[in-house]
Amino acid sequence: MFLIKRKWIRGIGFLFVLYVLAVSVLMYSAAHDIPPKKAEYLIVLGAKVNGSDMSLSLYNRAEAALRYLQENSETKVIVTGGKGRGEYITEAEAVETYLLDNNIGANRILKEDKSTSTFENFLFAKDIISDLQADVVIVSNDFHLFRARMIAERLGYMNVHTLAAPTPNVVKIQTYAREYAAILKSFIWDRP
Repeated sequence: MFLIKRKWIRGIGFLFVLYVLAVSVLMYSAAHDIPPKKAEYLIVLGAKVNGSDMSLSLYNRAEAALRYLQENSETKVIVTGGKGRGEYITEAEAVETYLLDNNIGANRILKEDKSTSTFENFLFAKDIISDLQADVVIVSNDFHLFRARMIAERLGYMNVHTLAAPTPNVVKIQTYAREYAAILKSFIWDRP
């Protein structure tokens, strides 16, 4: 009986290690994608706002988006994210303000400010994008991009690319550990 339990534990441990390795390769690949120039849309995924101030994760996303938008003057940006606990403004509004303050024209900024999850970011952004075959670049922290792209493709986005913003060191272990579980959850449940 003890040997049977031991074999089960080893088997489960082996599967867990295999899962983590496979997902790590997929996460790395998504984080190192090189997005095309002049994409029609850039989608900046929301992240925590502290009162009215962007968290470092959201700031890094906004910075990556700003650099892309400055180099690609035809690209429109969809800022996403609703208002959560402890947030005085929506995540979308925080990024919108940052982009406006950095000379990105209001005519290039579209806002999705109702979502509370990555799945909803893309679901609600579909109402803004006129053509799901358009080139879309997703901006998020590096750990998050594989799952974000998977969800976008499941919702019908045809030409999805990724642009990585760095994950702050202070939350790196926590966010990566949580993301392994979130990927499994999204794989099973996040469907249209």
